[in-house]
Amino acid sequence: MGAMVAGALRRGSGYGGGGGGFRCSSRLLAQSLRRFASTLVVAEHDGGFVKPSSLSALAAAEAIAKGNKISVLLGGFGPALHKAADHAASSHPLVSEVLVADSETLAHPLAEPWAELLHSVQQKGGYSHVIASSTSFGKNLLPRAAALLDVSPVTDVTAIKEPRVFVRPIYAGNALCTVKYTGEDPCMLSIRSTSFSPATEAMSETKVAPITQVDLSFLSEGTIGKSTWVNLTSQDTERPDLANARVVVTGGRGLKSAENFKLLEQLAEKLGAAVGATRAAVDAGYVPNDLQVGQTGKIVAPELYMAFGVSGAIQHLAGMRDSKVIVAVNKDADAPIFQVADYGVVADLFEVLDELLKKIPDKK
Repeated sequence: MGAMVAGALRRGSGYGGGGGGFRCSSRLLAQSLRRFASTLVVAEHDGGFVKPSSLSALAAAEAIAKGNKISVLLGGFGPALHKAADHAASSHPLVSEVLVADSETLAHPLAEPWAELLHSVQQKGGYSHVIASSTSFGKNLLPRAAALLDVSPVTDVTAIKEPRVFVRPIYAGNALCTVKYTGEDPCMLSIRSTSFSPATEAMSETKVAPITQVDLSFLSEGTIGKSTWVNLTSQDTERPDLANARVVVTGGRGLKSAENFKLLEQLAEKLGAAVGATRAAVDAGYVPNDLQVGQTGKIVAPELYMAFGVSGAIQHLAGMRDSKVIVAVNKDADAPIFQVADYGVVADLFEVLDELLKKIPDKK
């Protein structure tokens, strides 16, 4: 029936004179899916707290159905995991259960053991939906777990219209596509965290969800797979995380050198901002690739996005076009970045940076 309804909707034609029968069936199907929706959110955590991107995944789960029964899956090892579980239990009013998988095998975000974990939890829980954020972890895990469950994932979702109807960008964000999932349960999707705002209402102590330990007897040496964790290298900085920063200052190839990128870092320090870069700047070796913003980098949607020497290539715009306010500085008046910018300055970026550094006081 779901496939038939999808076909009728695509054709825009009807059944029984004007399509009323199919439209009625579509509404009934959507209502039924909402009534029986149960969602598993695969959450990430750091320092004993659920990451903001995973809180956005909870908001996406709420969008599927207001009465949605949401379970949160957390994996890892040690005290930080259990602290994060306490945070998850009180993170959203619709969270009904927090599932904790405590094992040294899951201490690092390797796709092989995590996919086996997700497969096992789904087999026991029978969830209608499985949601993860479109982070490097989610993009690594979801396709592998979907293959084990023999379903097709819907990736990079930016809006949820119905329990199985989603909006996702195509052509590097230049077009939006509405897709309908007609496969078997679970409907697996990854969401853009910038498109779903986390819940802000305060949770009462009586609404704290129960925490349950996951049976990990299925884990074995064969589960680990061929990948091994080597190490994690990150920048030692007090600046906010690029993906979640309220202000982002980005530089492009127009900065000409790694030395000049330090001017952006000085401005970021004054503004309390994160530093980003275009792919061209990363490929030129000006900054490490974890600062790349764009289709193949990080997706950001800060309150203020400042672009210096950024031409506005389509791949870059795909990663920042949802920013609330975009300020662009480029000496080329025809640069594509000005087409999406709220404020544009046609000037030499070094002169503008010099003036900003003089006028803006140091952050206290």
